[in-house]
Amino acid sequence: MAGRLEEKIALITGSDSGIGQATAIEFAKEGADVVITYLHDRKGAQHTLAQVEAHGRRGVIVQTDISDEAQVEALFDQAVATFGTVHILMNNAGVDASGDEVADLATETWDRAIRVNVYGAFFCCRHFINIRKEAGGGGKIINVTSVHQEIPNAGGADYDCSKGALRNLTSTLALELAPHGINVNNLGPGMVLTPFNQGAIDNPDVLEEQVQSIPMKRAAEPSEIARLAVFLASQDADYVTGSTYYMDGGLMQNLGQGA
Repeated sequence: MAGRLEEKIALITGSDSGIGQATAIEFAKEGADVVITYLHDRKGAQHTLAQVEAHGRRGVIVQTDISDEAQVEALFDQAVATFGTVHILMNNAGVDASGDEVADLATETWDRAIRVNVYGAFFCCRHFINIRKEAGGGGKIINVTSVHQEIPNAGGADYDCSKGALRNLTSTLALELAPHGINVNNLGPGMVLTPFNQGAIDNPDVLEEQVQSIPMKRAAEPSEIARLAVFLASQDADYVTGSTYYMDGGLMQNLGQGA
């Protein structure tokens, strides 16, 4: 199955750690060159680049705050200057839930979640779409949403609403871009062992408690999510668009059990 992304150029936001980093590595294994972005963790981005190059592929690192439209424009300009085009976009960078209930949720906190999780993906999609249209069409967009596009959490309004909005952006884009041969899908992870869940990674007791609501009784490894991203980025998924692929160990099937 190796080589499914041969000669493709992939841009993965937030690829300095977690799902984004794991996906950059899996894409490189399949033959893709990778545009790696980070906000603060340059060391993590450099580790990603080293792994991409270890698999014989090229990479470039671009520091980007995706909530800033000018920085997103510069990101795509550098991607095209380096590689000529971009075939695959994975909108992975995001901010987590604040934990604040709506009555106590600061406007600035709400704005940050919407700016990064929704506007950031919107900016990236718009630039990517224009690049692909100029190239004659074709391409893949993968938006990393969450089970929380469907499952709300108290204290998670900022995150839950942003992921629901991203889900609907995907659905709209699937309709708009089908005539251009551009596929748009969501990856909806459940609990994954990334920095978003650092507390559980660092404390086995916390992890054990948190996985009890998951039928498989474990969290996912980032590489498991990344391998599904490879499928969605490949020609194997050419007839797949507008869908959300949940990867949650059965969490969503467990809703309402015992009621």
